[in-house]
Formats: sequence, C-alpha cells, structure tokens
Amino acid sequence: MSNPLRLLIAEDSEDDTWLIIRELQRGGFRPEFERVETASSMREALEAQPWDLVISDYSMPSFGGPAALAIYQKKANHIPFIIVSGVMGEETAVEMMRAGAHDYVLKDNLTRLVPAVVRELRAAQERRVRKQAEAAMAHLAAIVQSCEEAIIGLTLEGSVVSWNAGAERLYGYQAVEMIGRSVSCLVPPHRPKELPEILETLKRGGRVEGFETVRLGKAGQPIQVLMTVSPVKDDGGGTVGASSVERDISRRKREESERLKLIDELTASLAQVKTLSGLLPICSGCKKIRNDAGYWQQVETYLKEHSNAEFTHSLCPECVTRLYPEYHQKVLGSA
Repeated sequence: MSNPLRLLIAEDSEDDTWLIIRELQRGGFRPEFERVETASSMREALEAQPWDLVISDYSMPSFGGPAALAIYQKKANHIPFIIVSGVMGEETAVEMMRAGAHDYVLKDNLTRLVPAVVRELRAAQERRVRKQAEAAMAHLAAIVQSCEEAIIGLTLEGSVVSWNAGAERLYGYQAVEMIGRSVSCLVPPHRPKELPEILETLKRGGRVEGFETVRLGKAGQPIQVLMTVSPVKDDGGGTVGASSVERDISRRKREESERLKLIDELTASLAQVKTLSGLLPICSGCKKIRNDAGYWQQVETYLKEHSNAEFTHSLCPECVTRLYPEYHQKVLGSA
C-alpha cells in the first residue's frame, strides 16, 4: 500500500518534476503535489494548505533554493525541506544544510531521494512529538508553579529536585535554597522515623495519602500540613522519585481545637445542671413533697437536693399580716 504524501515542489522544469514524482512512487509514496516556480506562488501554496514535504531545485531562472528556503522558514519550518539539484556542488550543499535545509540529493542520483524522504519524514514526526511533549510539560509546569498547594519533587533519598511557588509561600524557603537539599530539614526532631518510613513506602511503589503531620518553616515555626506523597515512575514502571503535595491545615486544626474545647466546656457545664421533670407528689395541706425514699420533705429541702437552686428566706405581705399583725398595722399607719 502506498503512503500519501502532500508534496510542494519548487522546480522550473516539468520534466524534472515528473522524474521526482516517479521516483517517489517507486519508493511506495502516493504524491499529491503542486509545482511552483516563483516566490509569490510558493508563498500562496504554503498558506493555502498543509504540506508534508518541500522539495526545491537549487537553481531556477527567477527563483532559487536559498530564496525558497527563506520562504519555507517563515511559513512551514516544521516539515522537511530537501534540495534536489543537478548543479549544486558539495560546498554549496553544506551551506544550504547550515542554512536550514534537511538534506540534498543530486538529480543524477535520485536513488538517494526515497531514503532521504523516509528519514526526514520520520525525523519531522519525532520533532512534532517532542514539541508536543515539551508543550505539555511546559503547561504542566505552569500548573504546578501556579498551584496554591506546595508541590515538591523528591528523589527516593529525600533530596528536593523541584519546589514550586506554593512551597515557597508555605515554608518560606526559596527554590534556590531547597533544590538539592534534603527535605528532612522540614521534619521536626521529635519525628525522626516519619520521613524514612514515607520513603520506604514509595520505594515499594506505594503512596501516602491524606497524612496529617507537622513540618517546620524557615523561621522554625511548626506548620500543620496535610500531605499526599506519590511515586514518580519511569516508562518501565520503576519508581524513580516522588511528588509530595502539601497543604497548610493550621487554621483548620486550630478551629477544630477551639470547637473541641467549647464542647468540653459545655459538657462540664451541663454536668453541673440538675433538672426536675415528671410528677412530684406534694401534700395539699402542708405542701411537703414526698422524696424517692418515701419521706416527706419541705419544698425547699427537696428542691435543693434535686437541683442547683439556692434559697434565700423572707416573708411575703400575707404572711407578715398573719404572723406579725402589730408590725403590719404600724406599717399601714406610717403609710
């Protein structure tokens, strides 16, 4: 099966053009081509549609290889550009290669054309893939750099290989201060086993997720963080490093502590409160209340034992009149 090939040819000779086309057909290609022989027509062709390959003669009456190469470099330098000429010496070929041409083939040796085209098309595809990968990496790096969380790249020995802006904000260290340094400088002395255990988990291919711990900032201040540490693997699936995403949870932990303290205080307060409920048997005559043991108690005694109420004693006006009528009359007389 022949491979389709969108080919732009800068060539003033129609016969030479067909020699090139037939050579490509013998090599397994199915060229869909356009021939141009002026600078303007080449510009128009490059703008009109995408091409897989540009082949140019070196010497033409009104147009030449150097001019074609210059137009190509402005319009379509992601595809191969091959010089095919009958009058080009080795020194000129080297100059064209240095200027940006990918290869050259002499017209009296067109058997070299197909291998050159195959090689350069493959190289162009590799360049596209590499460029896409670099663009994806750049995009990912931008995301990591702009992320609010601290994202730290580590070796399996714990050395820092990347340190984003979030890490700078969280810990106070600049990237130049931390890259190449052991991340153990962030671990409090009272947690000596924590980092080795995390690294050992990563070496086994595991990950540490949702781990709450304490780290130290540049000024030595403790910072409560939530960590997720994941292995970084190569194409073969082997673990070659680690990525740690760390978030400051100091405020959340402080709010949790305050909430627990409030709950404890409310619980302690409620423990001091006694409540009365249900039916209380009370004497209709003397107004005493029968307690749980069956004994009759004064109302104030019963309430004091079954609640936190305290009593102060005084007389209401009716009792004053009944118990101390003389005093009551004096009060009325003075009024």
